[in-house]
Amino acid sequence: MKYDNLSVVLVAPQGPLNVGSTCRTMMNFGFSDLRLVNPCKEYQDLEARKMALSAQPMLKDAKVFDRLEDALADCHLAFGTTRRFGKHRNNLLPPDVAGKKIADLDDSVRCALVLGREDSGLTTEELSLCQHFITIPTEEAFASMNLSHALTLFLYEIAKGMKSGHQRPVAQGQPATMETSEQMYAHMRKTLCAIEYLDPQNPDHLLRTFRRIFSRASLGERDVKIIRGLMSRIDWIHEHRKK
Repeated sequence: MKYDNLSVVLVAPQGPLNVGSTCRTMMNFGFSDLRLVNPCKEYQDLEARKMALSAQPMLKDAKVFDRLEDALADCHLAFGTTRRFGKHRNNLLPPDVAGKKIADLDDSVRCALVLGREDSGLTTEELSLCQHFITIPTEEAFASMNLSHALTLFLYEIAKGMKSGHQRPVAQGQPATMETSEQMYAHMRKTLCAIEYLDPQNPDHLLRTFRRIFSRASLGERDVKIIRGLMSRIDWIHEHRKK
């Protein structure tokens, strides 16, 4: 089976072996859209091709981006993987729960599974672009897993849910793309800084809270237009009062 509405995004993969292994794992479970953000220069070299085996065409066709925002632009949802905990990384999903959540998505919803660097994972800023967080409950003394091994577990759970044969729900309205949502957050940031609602020294601290609130709400395109309309109205009132 082919699953066309899920993209696997590797952020700054540091070695060609894991990139090649990723292609092989994706092909094992029927996924084909690989996106790389600032990969190592050797990501297509002989080592990667040996690990990819029959998935070498996927390695060759992998889309490369300079920024994670660009890699996620056409996606509606992003699931970021992390092994670190904190107050801004709550509601962590285990692979089986995340797999079912992704498998239950309507076919019109493009979803991204985002994995970070082999040594340090995803940054807080990169995770802020994701609506959901996934973690594997490993032993605390040796918590970090190999990137391609972790991906295998994630894709297995997603594919298992997609093959279960249950009726997938129909999307209610057009979901907002990440590009549209990021434009909204940029507008919010500018407006709320202008009226001195956000701390100019650290405006993204409070903005991450808005991201979490809106992520839980699963905004549609119409929702984003309404919120941006509100920001535009605040902009107009602020400028009018200054005059």
